[in-house]
Amino acid sequence: MLRLRDVPFMVLKTMPSSCNVFVVSRHRVAIKFANLARTSKSNNAKVQSISHKAFSQIQRDWMQDKQSLNNLVDDEILKYSGKSSSDSCSQVCSSLSTSSNAIKSSESHGRRILGGLGRKTPRRERNKDIDAIGQCKEVRYVALSSVEESQPVGEVATLRKELKDTLMMYDRACENLADAKEKIQILSGECRDDVNKVQDALQREEELKQAVVDEKTKHLQAIGAVEMAKESFAREAYSKHKAEFVANMVSTEKAKVVDALLSTGKSCRQYSRHEIELATDYFSDAKKIGEGGYGNVYRCTLDHTEVAVKVIQQDSNDKTDEFLREVEILSKLHHPNLVLLLGFCPEIGCLVYEYMDNGSLEDQLINNKEQPLHWFLRFQIIFEVSCGLAFLHGTKPEPIVHRDLKPGNILLDKNYVSKIGDVGFAKLISDLVPEGLTEYRDTVIAGTLFYMDPEYQLTGTVRPKSDLYALGVIILQLLTGKRPHGLICSVEDAIEKGILSDILDRSQTDWPIAEAEMLAKLGLRCTALKCRDRPNLESEVLPEMENVLSRVTASLKLENIIAPSHFICPILQEVMENPYVAADGHTYEHRAIKAWLKKHEVSPVTNQRLPHRSIIPNHSLHAAIQQWKLRTSF
Repeated sequence: MLRLRDVPFMVLKTMPSSCNVFVVSRHRVAIKFANLARTSKSNNAKVQSISHKAFSQIQRDWMQDKQSLNNLVDDEILKYSGKSSSDSCSQVCSSLSTSSNAIKSSESHGRRILGGLGRKTPRRERNKDIDAIGQCKEVRYVALSSVEESQPVGEVATLRKELKDTLMMYDRACENLADAKEKIQILSGECRDDVNKVQDALQREEELKQAVVDEKTKHLQAIGAVEMAKESFAREAYSKHKAEFVANMVSTEKAKVVDALLSTGKSCRQYSRHEIELATDYFSDAKKIGEGGYGNVYRCTLDHTEVAVKVIQQDSNDKTDEFLREVEILSKLHHPNLVLLLGFCPEIGCLVYEYMDNGSLEDQLINNKEQPLHWFLRFQIIFEVSCGLAFLHGTKPEPIVHRDLKPGNILLDKNYVSKIGDVGFAKLISDLVPEGLTEYRDTVIAGTLFYMDPEYQLTGTVRPKSDLYALGVIILQLLTGKRPHGLICSVEDAIEKGILSDILDRSQTDWPIAEAEMLAKLGLRCTALKCRDRPNLESEVLPEMENVLSRVTASLKLENIIAPSHFICPILQEVMENPYVAADGHTYEHRAIKAWLKKHEVSPVTNQRLPHRSIIPNHSLHAAIQQWKLRTSF
């Protein structure tokens, strides 16, 4: 502790005015506040004493006054910040002057208290919360001069001036902000107008571009139309030239065909118009026995032989191609199950066939209800028609498709041997399409509805299996005796329900149900919609039919039945062992026809000159004879 009497005063005097100084000496406290001595130019200070309690009270009052001043200034600024600049400025200034007066009175009151309490203070109160400084009886403080007392008023004036300057700057800022907003609004309006102008310009540009595109499209379309017209004109000119060329070629080919048919080396004979007219009584209705696909059919006698003459209609000049096709094809085909062509007349376009006593299969099956075909004959007819188709499909070098196989074109002779006729729609297949390939061709569809191959109707592509569809329909007709409309679905339903016997032809009461069902299933397989799903005629259909025939003949004990007429050799008049087909189309025993040809140049049946002496084996007939012999041996 310092002992000199003037030490506290010296310390307070020498300390900087920016510090709060507390000096404790001899149970007394000397205090110097920095905020009261900051602007003092004189270092003269009067040290007085005050009790701790009074000092604390004065200090608290002073701090409260200072805090209220700060709060008052802040409240006044916030209160008038929302008003106009001039009103807020005047009100804040008046508030500050009032506050400054209050501060002056408070400070003067504090100074009076401080000045009056320079004497000794009573002893400390009983309050136990006073701190260790309270042990001192008196506190010394520095009393400032009048210059120091006026310092807060100057600070308030400075603050007031700064606040006024700030408010003026705020007003200017608000005015600038308002000007800026106005300018922004003006610029925004101008910018909006410019944007609208730009959008209008872009829209007009798009419209012009679209107009250009449309005009260009029209121009290109016009150019395309001109080019198409040129190409069409060129194609028409080329087509006309080609048609003329083809017509000339066809005329030439027709002439060649007629010349070939008129040659003496052919098996069919040429008849004159007069001969045909005399034989048919000038085409009288009494001689008419039917109507073919493109002409009437007459029964007459030529060369002491009963024949059927089919005459092309006089107004059907477009049928000439079919006539020549049938002559060309039939003149080359000779098979026991094909109708034999005996001659033709090119003057009136007629064909001379061998006469079939029992008419067509349609007449016997549909129209002849008094003497219906026996079910065994029906089985035999199915087999014979299949053999005739196999012969057509197996011709070399190109197979032949009939395309119009139906009961009306299957004829029966006096022994009910079936033969395929009316091959006018037949077609030589030079470019055979595989079964698994679908090919569309621009051809004229030929045939009869309900017997026509659906795939052939759709694509125009004809195959040997196209005839197999018609064969399947004919099989179902022979079993049921019904017309073809809806027949396939009826047989399918009957087989699925196990009631096939209910739809079999009721004219026959002793149907072999098992064999009939075998044939019905075979017929349904033949009527498959796609060619590739139908069975093969040589390897599947014929063996199946032979199996059915062997079963039914065994049950009928056919050993007592006379052999069919086409099993008999025309020369030996006995059942053939090794049948061969000669140039006249008839089948003979091999040893017999071979011996005949060594001595003769004419046919043993027709007595006409043979075009050649070549003979070919008849495998289908040989198989039928062997099967028949096998059945009759039981």
